[in-house]
Formats: sequence, C-alpha cells, structure tokens
Amino acid sequence: MKKLFLILLMAFAAIMPTQAQIVDPVKWAFSIQDVNETEFDVVATATVDPAYHIYSTKMPALGPLPTVFEFEKSADFEVVEDARDVTVGELFYDDIFEVEYVQFKGKAIYAQRLKKLTDNAFKVIGTISGQACKDGMCVPVSGDIELVVPGANGETLVEAVVPPTDNNDATTETDEKQAVLSAGDDYDYFTSEGAESTDTSLWGMILSAILWGLAALLTPCVFPMVPMTVSFFMHGEGESKQEGRFKAFMYFLFIVLLYTLPIAILILITYFVGGESVTAGIFNWLATNWLPNLIFFLVFMVFAASFFGAFEVLVSFSCTGPIVGTVLIQSTQGAIWTPIICMLAFSIAFALPFALFAMFPNMLQKLPKSGGWMNSVKVVLGFVEVALGFKFLMTADQAYGWGLLDREVYLGIWIVCFTLLGFYLLGKIRFKGEKEVKELSVFRLVLIIIDFTFVIYMIPGMWGAPLKALSGYLPPQQTLDFNLDRTIKYVESQQEHNICEEPKYSDVLELPLDLSGYFDYEQALSCARAQDKPVFVDFTGHGCNNCREMENSVWSDPEVLKMLRDEYVVVALYVDDKTEMPEEDWSVSTKNGKVKKTIGSKNIDFQETRFGANAQPYYVLLDNDGDMLMIPRSYSKDKAAFLTFLKKGLDNYKNGRKYIPEKYQK
Repeated sequence: MKKLFLILLMAFAAIMPTQAQIVDPVKWAFSIQDVNETEFDVVATATVDPAYHIYSTKMPALGPLPTVFEFEKSADFEVVEDARDVTVGELFYDDIFEVEYVQFKGKAIYAQRLKKLTDNAFKVIGTISGQACKDGMCVPVSGDIELVVPGANGETLVEAVVPPTDNNDATTETDEKQAVLSAGDDYDYFTSEGAESTDTSLWGMILSAILWGLAALLTPCVFPMVPMTVSFFMHGEGESKQEGRFKAFMYFLFIVLLYTLPIAILILITYFVGGESVTAGIFNWLATNWLPNLIFFLVFMVFAASFFGAFEVLVSFSCTGPIVGTVLIQSTQGAIWTPIICMLAFSIAFALPFALFAMFPNMLQKLPKSGGWMNSVKVVLGFVEVALGFKFLMTADQAYGWGLLDREVYLGIWIVCFTLLGFYLLGKIRFKGEKEVKELSVFRLVLIIIDFTFVIYMIPGMWGAPLKALSGYLPPQQTLDFNLDRTIKYVESQQEHNICEEPKYSDVLELPLDLSGYFDYEQALSCARAQDKPVFVDFTGHGCNNCREMENSVWSDPEVLKMLRDEYVVVALYVDDKTEMPEEDWSVSTKNGKVKKTIGSKNIDFQETRFGANAQPYYVLLDNDGDMLMIPRSYSKDKAAFLTFLKKGLDNYKNGRKYIPEKYQK
C-alpha cells in the first residue's frame, strides 16, 4: 500500500507545476571514445549539484528512474550493447520501495557502445535522460547529444557543431579513458540475491511446528481423548448434530487460543512497552540463560521417567508440555513474531483432528483402539525425551562454559539412548507390566531399522565426523577431544594464516572448522587494516541451531572455507556468551545507557544498534573502516548464494564500492 501511495504521489507531483531552487542540477559533457576500428563509445559526464544525486543505468523495476541513452535512428551506426556505468557509485537501500540501487553524487560517467556501419564521417544525435533527487524531491534531467564521428580517412563534417566539454570531462585523462573502455557488466552492484532468507527459515519452523502438533496427537496422554471428546460433543442430550459440531469447533478454537494467546500477549506487551529489543532480550534470556534451560531439562527428565513407568502423570501436559517447549525454544531464534506463528501452526495441527472427527464421526471407526501399543508409544517417547532434554542442558553448558557436555559426551548419551530404544523395539528390554514381544510387525521392524541406522550414523562422530544432519542439535565440533587430526590441522592453520595478535577470549571461545580469527570486533578491524582485508562478521550464539547448521553445511564447502580463511578476517560475535569481560572492554549501550559487562550482552547490543537486527545467524561483510560492502545475510543453506555473497563482497572491497543505506549508517 505504501508503495502504491508513493507512486501515485510521484505521478501527481509530475503533473503539478513546481518551482525548484535549481532549474538544472546536472550539467552534461559528451565525447567519443574509440574502442576498435568499428566500435566506439559515446561517453557522457554528468556534473551534479552537491545537494542532488542521480542514478545508475541499471535500476530495479520499482524505484527511481534509470539514466537512459536514446539516439535518433541512423543508417550510419547501431547500438550494440546496453548502456553502462563507468563511475563507481554507492549502493543505497530504499525503505519505501524495499529495493536497492546505485546512485551517484558529484560526478557520474556513463558510456554507450555503438557500431559504425559506414566508413564516412557521420553525426550521432540523441539524448541522455534520467532523474536527479534530493530530500525526497526529484526533477527530470536530460542532455542533448550531438557528436561527430570522423570517417575512416580522418575526414569530418564541416557544418557539425560539437558541444564544448568542461574541465570535468573524464575522457581528457588517459587513466579515465581506460576506465571507460574497461567498465562493463562486471560492475554488478545488485547484491541482494539470496541476502534475505528469513522466509525460508520461517517456513521450516512452521513445518516443524505442524509436525510436532501431529506428533503430540499420538502421545498416550492425548490419543485416547480424541474419541472420548468427540463422542461427548456428538451425543449431548437434546442437541442436534449442528449444535454438537458447533461446540466441537469451539473446542478446537479454544485449544488454538490457549496455546497461542499467552505467548502472543507476552510478546505484544513487551514489544509495546519496551520495544523490539526488550522482546528480543527476553527471547535471548529464555533460549540461553541457565535457569529456563535447566528447568526444561528437568521437566523432560521427569516426564521421561513417568513414561518409563516410575510414576503416573495423568494430565495431558506431561506429553504436550515438552513438545511445546521444544517448539517455543526453536522459534525464539527467529523474528519476534515467529513464536506466535509457530504456536498457531502447532495448535491448529494439534486441534484440527478434534474438529474433523466431530464433523465426520464415521472417521472415528477407522482409528486404532487404545491398548498395549499406546504403552509402547509412551516408552518410545520417553527415550526421545531423554535425548532431547540434554539439548537444553547443552545450551546452558555452552553459554556458561561449564564443560559438562563436550561433543563426545553428548554423542555418547544419544548413542546409548537410541541403542536402548532399538533393543526395546526388538523386545529385548521390557518395563514393568509389559507383555513379551513374540513377533515383530512390519511397522515395528521399519522403526528398528531406522533407529539402528541412526545409531550407526552417529558413531563416527565420536572421532570427528561432522554429522551435518545433526549439526543444529549437537555441541560444536571444536569441543571434541578425540579428534587428533583436527589438532594438527589447527596448528597448521594458525601458522599458515597468521593472525595479527592473540585473539581475546580465545580461552573460552573457538571458531569452527579450524578457522583462525577473532571474537572482538575492534580487534578484528585492526587486524583487517594491517592485512588489507575485508571483515566477515558472524553474529552467532551457543544456543543457535541454525548457526551450527550453516557452519557444518555451508561454511564447510571447500570454496567457501577457502575464501573465509584466505580472503577475510573472520570475527565471531557470540550474543549469548555469559563470560564477564575485563573492565576495559565494557561498553555502554547507546539505547539505554546500561553498561554491558559480558561478551554476549555487548555483542547483541552492537548488532541491534548498528545493524538493526537481533536474530542469528547474521552475516555482515565490512571493509576495514567498518563500512558495509553488501546487504547482510541471514540463515540460508544455499551454498552457491553464500559463495556469491563472499565473492561480491570481496570484489566490492577491492574496487572501493560500499553499501551505505541510511538505516545502516554508523
């Protein structure tokens, strides 16, 4: 809507008489630049009033007008290529149109290549037109082109008048003449390809929430309630089927509201009272603080013990509570509204069968009857909850550096847990009150094969295998003690890719994949200046599943890893690390004036105030002055797009191009 309004406003402004303070903010000069015997460039140099800026020849469909060459038709020449920018411009992000484009201030040089169709002298007549803007006000600009192209023997046209060029004509200098010849389509400014991938991540979370919702239906606390609840609604005394269905629908609606409203209210209250940063702070606390993670861990262990028969927990929360907790913790790694959407998806998937069975009661007859199989489901769920419960303990362990769950210890727990699950499915382990398994069903056999395959897959991880499929659920690979090969490679890496000085906090933090780098922004920037390299900033977290997936699935690609190691100074800024810094490293937040004493609090404040983001992973490419080279990139496992992101950032650094949208200004 805001885009449509702006377009209408611009159209209205175009037909209204205006009085500009500067009638023509751009002065044009034109010249001919020979390329070879048959081709030449028409070069246009624009001298722009300091208050204005003009635009590139390559612009997105929605946004300001591009700079365009137009020529009168002639039998003497033809246009052979698209017009191109010669001057290096600024990347600018437009919040209204939500696009990025290139703009020029001070001076801009453009070129259009033409081909001769005759050996005689001839005229080139045309115009160059575009738009000059300042402070939201734009005026059309144009220049008349009338140039003479000499004939093959040097003859010219006596009657032709060549417009004079001023002292700013770039083609009077040899080096700038060469720039005109070499400038071309390699000047690829449009760098947003693959930059925003939060939608993909969100859809993945929504799908995960739906699957968890369907899984919750099969738990022993919930499944028997489906026919009982539906039967209650369909057989009320004196009620018609329509009334029963209406009540069933209301039951469905209230389930959705009960799961969704509390988290929505919490988010909205904190958002409107304290702003997005306060809400994000609560999520960060929930996801990484030792207290909620320890509580979730204990809840999982208690309910797992209940499912194994240690005691009875009769309420449905014993089955759905841990699942809901998993959904919430995963969704807090997205935007502030992601938990609301994920809980809505979970609750709809969970409650929908109640409504469907109420509307189509004959479907109830096709449901399997509750019985011994439900107890088996309960035990299987118990093993799964033990494994998932340690994920919460691992998050707190990593954030506080306790050193309790290194990768091999965590993997050992999972391997033992799922091995015991396999023996249970085989009938080799029985719990109190269970009957002996005398024969295996096909479905049970399939589960056994899947389970033991999973166990075999995990075993090599004890000696350094990356286990990419589990990267978001395991401690970082650098916590593995058994990987002797990694230790050798790490020493070699430090020697081959020398860092400028010993990184701060390297005693508690470590980069993945044997990369060498920093954990302090200023230290990384200083090293980048010394080595004349750009900076790769990785906003990450110990409890960030998506960060681990990116490192193991994308960073590990040989080309990506080589670029990170050789072309960039890497700095990993952990937003959830609880290590207290020396007093000289403390920072004061520009938002609320609070002193940030821990590594995590300082880094999340820096991410929010400088880049306006609070989700991880979040990747930023900077030059060694701290200016942005590209649009920041978030979670996306597209290796090709990530590699392009790194290559374009490096190219922009080498050519002095910067990405400077207003909302990201320092």
